[in-house]
Amino acid sequence: MSYIFEACTANMASVEEAVLGGAERIELCTALPLGGLTPSLGMLKTIRQHFPPLTIHVLIRPREGDFVYRKDEIAVMERDIKEILPYADGIVCGALLSNGDIDMDTMRRLVIAANGKPITFHRAFDVCRDPIEALEQIIDLGCCRLLTSGQQSTALKGIPLIRQLQLLAKGRIIIMPGGGVNEQNVRQIISKTGVSEIHGSVSINGITSHDTIRKIGKEFAILEFEH
Repeated sequence: MSYIFEACTANMASVEEAVLGGAERIELCTALPLGGLTPSLGMLKTIRQHFPPLTIHVLIRPREGDFVYRKDEIAVMERDIKEILPYADGIVCGALLSNGDIDMDTMRRLVIAANGKPITFHRAFDVCRDPIEALEQIIDLGCCRLLTSGQQSTALKGIPLIRQLQLLAKGRIIIMPGGGVNEQNVRQIISKTGVSEIHGSVSINGITSHDTIRKIGKEFAILEFEH
């Protein structure tokens, strides 16, 4: 079993730190204090130019707040996806209805816009009404990953639901815990849930810590040796 750490990065300095720490994949966004918003095309192009081998998954979220989007906001999301697609390796998005269910119509539009590139359904899942039903809907949409804290404030607290989702997924989708992940708890989260991918910002004063990523890599090495 091999493990992947996806670094959540919101600025150029964080991307450089993530690469320095050994991260092979990032989620690129901006405005992390707002929960993450769509990054600029200029930043994405610059990162792609400076770090060609880096796998870049780009967050598509046009505003802060809830995940119930207006028609004009959905159109913006579609356009953002199409414009960033040549420079991105994957798309991170999510949309809900006002009752807390997955907005299947909006998500189908975003999947079409992504034109076959892998989609991660983000932590909008953590405020959905029925996580088990939502898991099946997200799988039916063709999403490759589900980013979740197990509907808790941190992935550590959400271990019971994350483990249940991992068992129910049966390999049809990658369950990727995120939220409060660090070098102290990453091994516990993986061991108790059975996942192989982990997501985190591991930042200090808004900048990703390359040292923390390296320490997480060492925890991965221990897990791989044990298995």
